[in-house]
Amino acid sequence: MLSWAISFLILALIAGLLGFTSVAGFSISAAKILFFVFLILLVVSLVLGRRPVA
Repeated sequence: MLSWAISFLILALIAGLLGFTSVAGFSISAAKILFFVFLILLVVSLVLGRRPVA
């Protein structure tokens, strides 16, 4: 699960970098949405990853 969390973090950073520094308006809004989606998925996978396996 930690690998998923790291993957989501990297994708969120890339989406944020592309969206917050881009020139095109649509790509900015799409990257902001992806940034927050991947950020939420990162938090969820961090929380679920700490759960002991039964």
